[in-house]
Amino acid sequence: MASSLLSPPDCTSSATARRLNRKLLTATSRSLAFRTCFFPPWESASISLSSSVSKGAVSALDSGALTSDATSKIIDGKLISNQIKDEISLEVARMREATGTVPGLAVILVGARKDSQTYVRNKKKACEAVGIKSYEANLPEDCTENEVLRHIEEFNKDPSVHGILVQLPLPRHMNEERILTGVSIEKDVDGFHPLNIGRLAMQGRDPLFVPCTPKGCMELLKRYGIEVKGKRAVVIGRSNIVGMPAAMLLQKANATVSMVHSYTKNPEEITRQADIVISAAGVANLVRGSWLKPGAVVIDVGINAVDDAESKRGYRLVGDVCFEEASKIASYITPVPGGVGPMTIAMLLSNTLLSAKRIHNFK
Repeated sequence: MASSLLSPPDCTSSATARRLNRKLLTATSRSLAFRTCFFPPWESASISLSSSVSKGAVSALDSGALTSDATSKIIDGKLISNQIKDEISLEVARMREATGTVPGLAVILVGARKDSQTYVRNKKKACEAVGIKSYEANLPEDCTENEVLRHIEEFNKDPSVHGILVQLPLPRHMNEERILTGVSIEKDVDGFHPLNIGRLAMQGRDPLFVPCTPKGCMELLKRYGIEVKGKRAVVIGRSNIVGMPAAMLLQKANATVSMVHSYTKNPEEITRQADIVISAAGVANLVRGSWLKPGAVVIDVGINAVDDAESKRGYRLVGDVCFEEASKIASYITPVPGGVGPMTIAMLLSNTLLSAKRIHNFK
């Protein structure tokens, strides 16, 4: 969730869209606060992830799963994430029974941000639910980079830890790149190590792990049977956490990919050419119905808090996409919340299991 509340743009005003198209964010991590991961189509997955939607999801598709007053079918991230967690739980139990090994995930939290504490707590609960052991290091806001790196190194050497996650954002006085590079590439379940990103970018090379939110986006497309090969795709936003790796994943899946960012001229015109749109800009209601090609598939990664006097919390969550307009034009669309968000932790668990299997050579 965004750290500050944004006033919701009028979803019916085209002038708002024109004003917003210059506000695309490249540092999506601050507004997304998503972190985690799936097995991409080119990666030899050690856990069997179904290539089709679960029976419940298939039923939803067959029955239309229509939004009210709309034609789009909902891509249900909560349903798919629960299916993946069930699969992971079975694999964790099988590994434990066969080898005595329990996959372990370590999370390092620096500071006392309420949102970060919530995300870490949710990850811990998710680990417990599937049988993964969780470890945690809580450090004060004013600790040094070397203190953080010391804890990372301890987890790097700990054989019971198979995945390490440094909760972002870090305090301003810390060098994020230096901290993330300290995580062993073999335990980089967040997929942010430069070597993993480099392998993702190169033809014929596979990363050990891929940043989890983009992987979750690809898994949703896969499980809903949405063809990517040969399609035109547009990614809105170019952050290291979502936009850039999402574009690389789509390209590896043989889509023709364009990126829209803060310096893009005519973003609406470019986006309207896309069969698949992934928006990770961090700007509420940026993508209007007029931006979309009829029948396009829309994956909305954005999660933005906007003022809402009628809500008990005083705000509500919306995506980058004006859902009211887009749902009347797109063929499939993810809701916010309940779309990409639930996939992130599921993908983190999946990567942690993959790491444990790889380290222990368990098939």
